[in-house]
Amino acid sequence: MCLNDTKMIELSKRHQEIIKIILEKGVFQSSTIHSEILKSTGHVSLVTVKRALSEMVVSGILKLTGSGRSTSYNITTLGRVSADINAKSYCAIDPDRRYGINSYDFDLFSELPGDLFDNKDLTIFNHATSEYIKRTKNISKTIQKKELERLIIELSWKSSKIEGNTYTLLDTENLILENKEAPGHDKNEARMILNHKEAFNFVRENTDEFKTLNRVNLEKLHAILVKDMGVGLGFRNGLVGITGSKYQPLDNIHQIREAVTALSNAISKMETPYSKALLAILGISYIQPFEDGNKRTSRLMANALLLSHGLAPLSYRSVEENEYREAMLVFYELNSIVPFKKIFIGQYEFAAKNYAVKPVS
Repeated sequence: MCLNDTKMIELSKRHQEIIKIILEKGVFQSSTIHSEILKSTGHVSLVTVKRALSEMVVSGILKLTGSGRSTSYNITTLGRVSADINAKSYCAIDPDRRYGINSYDFDLFSELPGDLFDNKDLTIFNHATSEYIKRTKNISKTIQKKELERLIIELSWKSSKIEGNTYTLLDTENLILENKEAPGHDKNEARMILNHKEAFNFVRENTDEFKTLNRVNLEKLHAILVKDMGVGLGFRNGLVGITGSKYQPLDNIHQIREAVTALSNAISKMETPYSKALLAILGISYIQPFEDGNKRTSRLMANALLLSHGLAPLSYRSVEENEYREAMLVFYELNSIVPFKKIFIGQYEFAAKNYAVKPVS
């Protein structure tokens, strides 16, 4: 089965239970998986478990290794990205005791399905987008200017806050509209916020450059977001660590370049702009191509992709910062997109209902 020809599918509770067992324990034979399920559920027949395993192999969630009595089941990339993980519970475990992966998966992007959302998800997106198009269809220039200001303020505030910036929403409004820095704050906090404003305006005014992700537009966007903040430009050639995680990104500039190319190829093959945007957020954060500013760049790149396809940009205003970080850690260590996908869907619905910002025509 070619994973790039598949889409995400909704999995049963039983299938998710099996995925979690294999993620935690490793490659298993059917009898061992049956025993593990019995520990938690009390009763299920081996025949039922074998039937579920066969279904998961057919759907590309699991793959077989060995033969005969030695046949075992291992999880595929589709299985990993589909795992419904409780991010808060997973991240509550000490990093060194978690069962996730600690190194970069070179096959991850090439083995992703052709769309990261199932039919139920796409119905939600299509409804939200229809509402967004209606709201922005005949909007006046005056209202559009105010809507743009509001989105930029809220995006700049929340995206910066996710990175530890201590400006309040009111501080951010005063800075962006009146150029007044909040007293008692580091200069870099104001710079970070103003760079968000500049970056958003840039992608909104240059949508033709952002139909997909490539090295040129990625580095250009990053340079705007870290301008005058003492951050080196271009791909890094050294180690970066992830706070609170045992996952270690690549530390070789040649491999980082290859990883960005693989991400670019994967995004270009995604069937919907929603998947392109989600993969940009997750993929840039996963590779960490720059010495700093990676997650900021990922959020603005996602908005660039959405705007380039006439869709609503995200402000992340209603995101809880810890929930965002936990969902990202689950992707780093388990490659599950499910916790972050829920955030993305919720934020897109919020944006479509609350903003009326269109790309420059």
